[in-house]
Amino acid sequence: MAKVAVLMRILPEDADTKPEVLLEKIKEKLPEKYSIAQYQSEPIAFGLEALRIIILMPEDIEGGTSELENIISSIEGISQVDILNVGRIME
Repeated sequence: MAKVAVLMRILPEDADTKPEVLLEKIKEKLPEKYSIAQYQSEPIAFGLEALRIIILMPEDIEGGTSELENIISSIEGISQVDILNVGRIME
């Protein structure tokens, strides 16, 4: 079965929140059907750093990435979630 790789950029509510903090909060909230494949910080401006993250999910989830976006958007300290790319990968 194939999976879907979702590349996201996640912005914190303020410049004092580091990407590592957001990553830990995301790990706590994600259901088991999602897995984090890769992540890195991305400098934006004026000390603000975004979290770029690739999350793997089953391809048969109804509604595409909307559930994933809702989960991450609901986490305290996150102001914005942008989907940068979605692609199918074979295991």
